[in-house]
Amino acid sequence: MTTIPFDATAFLKAVTSKPGVYRMFDADGQLLYVGKAKNLRKRLSSYFRKTGLSPKTAALVTRVRHIDTTITANETEALLFEQSLIKTARPPYNILLRDDKSYPYVYLSSQAPYPRLGLHRGAKKAKGRYFGPYPSAGAIRESLGLLQKTFKVRQCEDSYFRNRLRPCLQYQIKRCKAPCVGFVSEEEYAEDVRHSVMFLEGRSSALTDELTRAMEAAAQNLEFERAAELRDQIGQLRRVQDQQNIDTEHGNVDVVAAAVMPGGACVHVIMVRQGRVLGSRNHFPRVPIEQTPGEVLAAFLPQYYLGGAERELPGEIIVNAVHDDLPVIADALAQARGFSVTFSHNVRGTRSRWQGMAVANAEQALVSMLSNRQNIQARFEALQEALGLDEMPTRLECYDISHTSGESTVASCVVFGPEGPLKSDYRRYNIEDVTAGDDYAAMHQVLMRRFTRLKEGEGKMPDILLVDGGKGQMKMAREVLQELAIHDLTLLGVAKGVTRKAGLETLYLNDPHHELVLPGHSPALHLIQHIRDEAHRFAITGHRQRRSKTRTTSPLEGIPGVGPTRRRELLRHFAGLQELMRASEAEIAKVPGISKKLAEQIYTALHSD
Repeated sequence: MTTIPFDATAFLKAVTSKPGVYRMFDADGQLLYVGKAKNLRKRLSSYFRKTGLSPKTAALVTRVRHIDTTITANETEALLFEQSLIKTARPPYNILLRDDKSYPYVYLSSQAPYPRLGLHRGAKKAKGRYFGPYPSAGAIRESLGLLQKTFKVRQCEDSYFRNRLRPCLQYQIKRCKAPCVGFVSEEEYAEDVRHSVMFLEGRSSALTDELTRAMEAAAQNLEFERAAELRDQIGQLRRVQDQQNIDTEHGNVDVVAAAVMPGGACVHVIMVRQGRVLGSRNHFPRVPIEQTPGEVLAAFLPQYYLGGAERELPGEIIVNAVHDDLPVIADALAQARGFSVTFSHNVRGTRSRWQGMAVANAEQALVSMLSNRQNIQARFEALQEALGLDEMPTRLECYDISHTSGESTVASCVVFGPEGPLKSDYRRYNIEDVTAGDDYAAMHQVLMRRFTRLKEGEGKMPDILLVDGGKGQMKMAREVLQELAIHDLTLLGVAKGVTRKAGLETLYLNDPHHELVLPGHSPALHLIQHIRDEAHRFAITGHRQRRSKTRTTSPLEGIPGVGPTRRRELLRHFAGLQELMRASEAEIAKVPGISKKLAEQIYTALHSD
């Protein structure tokens, strides 16, 4: 292959304006990039303009020594051909989807009278029913685990089942009814299988209503053990419904969201079948050329659905960004799969929540991928510089107080190091014998208890002590350290400032009169905010747990608009207070007689500090 620079001017004069595929090669004849175009001349001309190219696109062009083109009948055919070439050649400058594994299914055997549930991946050769596909084996195991605990349908292999002479461990731990030795009738087992199928088909609401009626009938007939079993089943199903954030039993869609940040991209796919979220999966395609979310999706979607892996294609795909190629991709998918596919972007209601969830997960996964030890180290170094310390701190402790009008006061201690949160060193302290609502006395007690032990050699002494509060808390912390004769410890108070907005905190370094304000973009401030928020979260969680143990009256009592009838309806719908506490506002609003406004009041009252 020649090393003479590529003559773009002469090449472009001879290029056709028809649709097709182009392949770019380097001086050694190695394929660099494959692309498709509705108009080959216009598309290829864009690579050789004098200005407006991104740095990485310009780097690609400098390596090009030869370009081949293939004319196709239309843009759809060009897209299909492009994906075939990318799949086989995997050019380095194309966005590549690395995960090509087939998706697993839940398999229900056809064996009578005691069929089994299990995980299946690959060709569907065995007789029976297949539910899915699920995004991962972990998602399958989660569903199978729920079904095993709820309906106790066997999941053992047939060879194991046929040779049992006595019940196995699954029967002992109440996850199977031992059909292998005849401990359950065929009729009862068939009913459990029917309920499992309803769940797998996404008819969770209908299943829950059926079980609720059965529970009430069992209670009226004084069959209290049976009623308790049904209550537990309802609770398990309600919990899954809350986690899935759905309010419909209709719709097969995939929700695909792309997030792009400096350093990488993430595409998050949520699979919804029969209105039930089966799970989700993150993909991190290689993005060598600067891309927008729409461009990433335009490159990802054809490979994902046409790349050869066995993936189910729903009739609707919800995306978080649009691109001019989406209609062409829809035509290609229809041609390859034999039915039409719709791309949706502006969605409402449940679909909007799915879309928002996918975007949030893509962004979070990308942030997690880009956050490594080096980034955390940089934050600690920035904190050292901001505080003027001689050495970089390696251990930070932060304390916070949480209570409700002085009730069940709990103090938290969280610990951070250069590797991030050290959760094994987290501690909670129940505060006793202080005036209700006296946060200063509570802070004094927790710091005395903690640092007295540290002074005696129990545990590790921190390099920096952070207290969440203003000058008063700062003063209290100083008194404790002076009383215990601890002098080689940096003390940092964190106050939210007048506006109480993140990024506008006021810091007090070692003295209430030594104020320090860091810019909102400061990595040091981000580290302080992180540990402060973690201490707040840890304290609130501990306070709520302690408060729930001390209260003897129902938390529903005293909520305006919630009388005995509505309390009874709420507890009946969720099969108890525990599942009601887990429910979202939207789930509470589904209870008959509960409006959205009242649901908001109930949720706030149940989760207030």
